[in-house]
Amino acid sequence: MAVHDIVVIGANFAGLGTAHYLLKHTIPALEKANGTSTVYKLTLISPSTHFYFKIGSPRILAKPDLIPFSKAFLPLKDAFKEYPADRFSLVIGEAVELDDEKKSITVQDTYSTTAKNSTVHYSSLVLATGATANSPLWNLKGSHESTLAALKEMHASLPKAKTILIAGGGPAGVETAGEIATIYKNASITLLSGSTRLLTRLRPAISAAAEAQLNNLSVTVIHKSLKVAENTTGRSTNTTLHLSDNTSRDVDIYIDATGTRPNSAFLPTHWLTKDGHVRTEDKLTLRGPVPGVYAIGDVAGYSLGNVFDINDAVRPMCSSIYQDLSGRKKATSKPFKQNTTETQLVPIGPNGGVGAVFGWKLPAFAVKMIKSKDYMIGQAPKTVSGEQFAKA
Repeated sequence: MAVHDIVVIGANFAGLGTAHYLLKHTIPALEKANGTSTVYKLTLISPSTHFYFKIGSPRILAKPDLIPFSKAFLPLKDAFKEYPADRFSLVIGEAVELDDEKKSITVQDTYSTTAKNSTVHYSSLVLATGATANSPLWNLKGSHESTLAALKEMHASLPKAKTILIAGGGPAGVETAGEIATIYKNASITLLSGSTRLLTRLRPAISAAAEAQLNNLSVTVIHKSLKVAENTTGRSTNTTLHLSDNTSRDVDIYIDATGTRPNSAFLPTHWLTKDGHVRTEDKLTLRGPVPGVYAIGDVAGYSLGNVFDINDAVRPMCSSIYQDLSGRKKATSKPFKQNTTETQLVPIGPNGGVGAVFGWKLPAFAVKMIKSKDYMIGQAPKTVSGEQFAKA
């Protein structure tokens, strides 16, 4: 009996959704289509033992009791108990090398003080490694302990801070400025947009509304592409920043919310675009650069970098995997239909915010009801359990 090893690298929104969908729907369908000739086993590689609900980061970092760690960091070990042990395995470690000829992945233990490597072989491969931010506040890189430490440092430092500078005018920067300004009213807070306006994926009128709400919270917003050129100490607290206009600022807290880079350094370069994303040869099917390889989420070249985009892609990609492995090229596929309309929700404190959905501008009370009130933290356990993909 042949064994077909499906390996998913990454256990955030994209990896967890894909793993659950394959185990719940695709693999049972393959076993029904192909009989007992092939056994399908899924291995999930995660650098962390825990899932981090990164959507809530701006509120999580602001104050420890707003969204407690117990709700934001959820263990993976119990998330897959419903599946047979001979059909699923979880490997904790970071993928550091991939040999595309041998179809093998070198995985380094992220919780060991000494370098411990293991090898995982794949027949089919799903790349869901995501992207890494410049600060560990925003997502996991390696074990979850570095993000925990960074959050704890913020919790200890924010109540005493008099000067706070946040770099980045996207959702993370705007949301963080709003959260901190709501709680720490005596701090001087500056937000550098790094562009001509905030929230450049939204129309200018919504950007202006976001800036007005921040101004009402006494946040100073600076545009004209002023950026942080150097953080002299490399620390996020009690540091000196050199800015792009040749001036310097001493700040009590510096929060870098300026963007991400794809987690693809371990992959063959011919699989990647010039900016390091995984090439998807067909955007409708999400097949990757070579047969048997697929890409989803922030690491993929097609991605818009948001959770809505990921959730919309899970079923179409798994449909492609079924089509490829069943040998039934005429099997019904589910093409990926990407939502390219103006869609973004940006809380500014617990009672405000701006946003649009499918091109429709939302009033602040609607943003509050959908996201601002709790940053959708109730979705965290559903993501880990795969509840949103209970139906095919």
